[in-house]
Amino acid sequence: MTQDLPTPDRPLKIGTRGSPLALAQAHETRDRLMAAHGLPQEAFEIIVIKTTGDRVIDRPLKEIGGKGLFTKEIEDAMLSGGIDIAVHSMKDMPVLQPDGLTLRCFLPREDPRDAFVSLHHGGIADLPQGAVVGTSSLRRRAQLLVRRPDLQVVEFRGNVQTRRRKLEDGVAVATFLAMAGLNRLGLTDLPRAPIETSDMLPAIAQGAIGIEWREADSHIAALLAQIHDVPTGQRLAAERALLAALDGSCETPIAGLAELQGDTLWLRGEILRPDGSEALFEEGRAPIADGAALGREIAERLLARAPRNFFSWRQ
Repeated sequence: MTQDLPTPDRPLKIGTRGSPLALAQAHETRDRLMAAHGLPQEAFEIIVIKTTGDRVIDRPLKEIGGKGLFTKEIEDAMLSGGIDIAVHSMKDMPVLQPDGLTLRCFLPREDPRDAFVSLHHGGIADLPQGAVVGTSSLRRRAQLLVRRPDLQVVEFRGNVQTRRRKLEDGVAVATFLAMAGLNRLGLTDLPRAPIETSDMLPAIAQGAIGIEWREADSHIAALLAQIHDVPTGQRLAAERALLAALDGSCETPIAGLAELQGDTLWLRGEILRPDGSEALFEEGRAPIADGAALGREIAERLLARAPRNFFSWRQ
């Protein structure tokens, strides 16, 4: 393995999006690799790749192609040899990888909860009748409208800093962000209130960082094995199996969270009509090794209850 370790003369090229959060995640990956293998910072090179999802911020994701918009250019760079590994927010990742790439390394999961963010209000219940809330997430939009159908929801894309400016400019009185992102960026001054998962189930894999590489690069697989977090991988196996069985995409309001309780995995899943007029929930427990099977079972139970036109993509 020693001869395959990166060096300042032959650095490991880490591909990432360019937002402050994406860079923080790439730096965390680099720092964990440095610590695990006793390597200097110069043995790594962080390469920023702008994706379609980053360039087009004035339209909903569903109008320009869905989740792959945040990964395609990065994966193309990896397949062409421009980078060696890619660091992703797992909630942005499609359930299938391109041929030749693999995604089996996950860092310890951060707080998976959503955060209610507002300069003037403490929570969803505090919002005045008819208030304007901004979010680019179909899931959050649907979950919000289930609870408060009186609210107006407007498109609210961009990174954390962009969304804060929109709040300051009065585009909306509140929005939602991931607690994980706020924690990783150290944004303790941003007015926020964590939303318990019993009140708003998060996106599949929210709070988890995944590292993708070329399947043929066995030396990179060995390098990354030292920083892989097994419990996170076990939880994501169940959640992503649920997502895959639901044919999930950015056009689909789906929520899910797996938690480990001793030797048991507890999985909750929710599907919602995009307009928030109906939500269906299922949960179950199974041995950790059967997490993926449980994910498929929960999906089957949800789909069995859902009318054929429940999702726009099933009409």
